[in-house]
Amino acid sequence: QPQLVESGGGLVQPGGSLRLSCAASGRTFSSYTMGWFRQTPGKEREFVAAISWGGGNTYYANSVKGRFIIARDNGKNTVYLQMNSLKPEDTAVYYCAGTTRTWPIDTTTRWDYWGQGTQVTVSS
Repeated sequence: QPQLVESGGGLVQPGGSLRLSCAASGRTFSSYTMGWFRQTPGKEREFVAAISWGGGNTYYANSVKGRFIIARDNGKNTVYLQMNSLKPEDTAVYYCAGTTRTWPIDTTTRWDYWGQGTQVTVSS
């Protein structure tokens, strides 16, 4: 099973951008749908975005559509989340995840593998 390690989180001002990366170990990365979730204290982990194994299909939560872009590089076993026009409400711990399931995959129960999370804080 893949091991997932996120990086790229940090503090950014409203309107700014960040790019998160998720490096996966293992030789079967390209067979997994990959995604990002986020969580704030006291709330459930929520779906942000997902990308199919070949990168041909992407899915976004309405709250980030038009601002975030998910991409993957199977040659580097890495999935990315480019976050633009960040808002204070985007502040959360962001988790990378992997699954072999197909849509619907916008709930945590549909995902098998998780990273440890990276903090994103949007504040002036």
